[in-house]
Amino acid sequence: MAVKKGDFVQVQYTGKLDNGTAFDTTSKKEAEKQGIYNPKAKYGPVIICIGENHIVEGLDNALEGKEVGQSYEVKISPEEGFGKKDAKLIQMIATNKFTKEGINPMPGLQVNIDGTMGIIKSVSGGRTLVDFNHPLSGQNVNYEIRIDNIITDDSEKVKALLELKLGINDLEVQIAQDNAVVRTEKTLGIPAEVVDILSQETSKLVPSVKKISFDIKKKQEAKTADKATGTLNKAE
Repeated sequence: MAVKKGDFVQVQYTGKLDNGTAFDTTSKKEAEKQGIYNPKAKYGPVIICIGENHIVEGLDNALEGKEVGQSYEVKISPEEGFGKKDAKLIQMIATNKFTKEGINPMPGLQVNIDGTMGIIKSVSGGRTLVDFNHPLSGQNVNYEIRIDNIITDDSEKVKALLELKLGINDLEVQIAQDNAVVRTEKTLGIPAEVVDILSQETSKLVPSVKKISFDIKKKQEAKTADKATGTLNKAE
C-alpha cells in the first residue's frame, strides 16, 4: 500500500552526513553505536503526518507514494534539508555582553540570544562570532527510513500530533463524540487560547475531533534536570 499526503504513518529512520556521521536516529542501538546517544531522549518508531513537515521537507516529500513495509535511502540537498548557510546569520557580538550575564564565551558553546539559538565560532579582540544558522545548514543529508504502517486510529493520531507540538511523551487520548480528552501526568498550564488553536489545527488533520481538553492523569512530584545554557538579551 502506498502512502499519500495526509496519511499518518509510523516510521523509523537514521539521518547521516555524506561522511557517514549520524546526527539523528529513532534507534537507541544505532545512537549508541554512532556515539550520539542521549539518555533523556525517547527512542523508537515515531508517527508523522505526510505533508505536514513533521520531518525535514525533502524527506517528507520523498515519502509520498512510497510503500508500507519497505525501507528507503533518501538523499536531501540543503535547500530541502536544513537550509543553505546564510552569511547574515553569522554575527559579531561584543564579548562583554556575555560576561555581564555570567557567561564565559568559548568556541562550540551554544547560546540563546533573544530566543534564537546560536553556536559560538570564535572569541578574539573583545568580540565573539556567533553562528545562528542551523548546525547542519549547507550540508547534504542522507536518510535511511522504513515505513512500518499507516495509523488509522484517531486517538493515536491526536496523541502523535500533540506529542510533536508539545514535546512530551506521556499522553493518553480518549475520543468521546467529537471531543479528545488528553490526560497527562504533568500540569501543562496551557492557556485556553492555545488549546483552541491546538483544537483547530488537530481538526484539520483528524476531522472526527473538533475539540481538545486536558486532564491530569495523576499527581507526581516534579522532577527537573535543567541543562545550563547561556541566555543573553541582544537589546541590552
